[in-house]
Amino acid sequence: MKMVMGYIAGLLFGLGLAISGMTDPARVLGFLDIAGAWDPTLMFVLGGAVVTSFIGYRLVFKRSGPLFGERFQLPTKKDLDAKLLGGAALFGIGWGLSGYCPGPAIASVSGLTIPLAAMLIAMVVGWFAARIVTR
Repeated sequence: MKMVMGYIAGLLFGLGLAISGMTDPARVLGFLDIAGAWDPTLMFVLGGAVVTSFIGYRLVFKRSGPLFGERFQLPTKKDLDAKLLGGAALFGIGWGLSGYCPGPAIASVSGLTIPLAAMLIAMVVGWFAARIVTR
């Protein structure tokens, strides 16, 4: 059941990205273009996500445990280190150059283009490189 719920959550996430237009890299790049033709759409999508998460976490943590799991799994590491900051910087650079972050990129696979394919290949290479570097 846990796997089914994960699939449903991913499907809802992808659907939300598609409906909000966040699978279009031009929207993301338009948001980052604050000196030109700025597109605030991403700000509203992110704001909606923050509000939803804020309310959702408060409702969920009133429960004694998750519906489809033994216990809540929360990150325990709280320090900022070079790996975290470097990864965040690489993520931001890739996002700014391509207009895609991993979620929208995967949700956009059905309309595969050369730039999207290049981003996905770079993302997979990055996963393997991170495993080698962090050993």
